[in-house]
Amino acid sequence: MKAVFVTGGKQYYVQEGDVIYVEKLDAEAGSEVTFDDVLFVDNKAGNPYVKGAKVICDVEKHGKQKKIIVFKYRPKKKYRKKQGHRQPYTKLVVKKIVSHD
Repeated sequence: MKAVFVTGGKQYYVQEGDVIYVEKLDAEAGSEVTFDDVLFVDNKAGNPYVKGAKVICDVEKHGKQKKIIVFKYRPKKKYRKKQGHRQPYTKLVVKKIVSHD
């Protein structure tokens, strides 16, 4: 069973057993998270969401991605700014996809 759901302003296409990285969620590692904003489940598209459909995931861990460097400058103006950024994430394992028939 496959599904498309929304979290953190992004859409994820998953099936049971997939490991995905999403924007950081307020959930403890080892807990369970349910997503109700399901756009698509096994050839059933919603308008905009499929009623009664859920994606149930286990929270495996929280972390930060690799550091990226943000460098800004203005030519001929002696303006330079160097800044680093590490985006936080949550690692999820898709446990179950429930579709309401």
